[in-house]
Amino acid sequence: MVSLTLLSTVLMGLLVIATFVAVGRFSRTPELVAGDGDRYDRIVARLGSIASSPTVWAITFVVFAAGLGLLTVLAVGSFGLPEGVPGTLLNVVYGLVGLLIAGFVFFGAYTATREHGLGNAQGVAAGSIALGMVLMLVIAIQLVVGFAG
Repeated sequence: MVSLTLLSTVLMGLLVIATFVAVGRFSRTPELVAGDGDRYDRIVARLGSIASSPTVWAITFVVFAAGLGLLTVLAVGSFGLPEGVPGTLLNVVYGLVGLLIAGFVFFGAYTATREHGLGNAQGVAAGSIALGMVLMLVIAIQLVVGFAG
């Protein structure tokens, strides 16, 4: 029970940080990038510039891949962990891979829509529809195959 509460707290914290960065990135104007404005605007501009850096993306990918590999090895190996921990770690790996795929689908549709000259709202709508379609496909497969996860 405590581990689920802790996991939920961490996920919600990450969601808040991602929302903060996304809002900052999507609503940037030239004067905010230059550093004008109040403290909040400067923080949003700084986070937006960090999120746009290819170096940050490369380091994040390497850390994410190494972390998933470490969690998978811990989950399937016998390293003297308590009985319930390997199953929980494997569920965390499944959740992280699911979030990665969901993020790829959503932001891929969003970026494609934005690159075709449409606005943020249309991009979010396209991303939401694409993610919803993938989730409906997963549910349909679970119903047909009978896998309860």
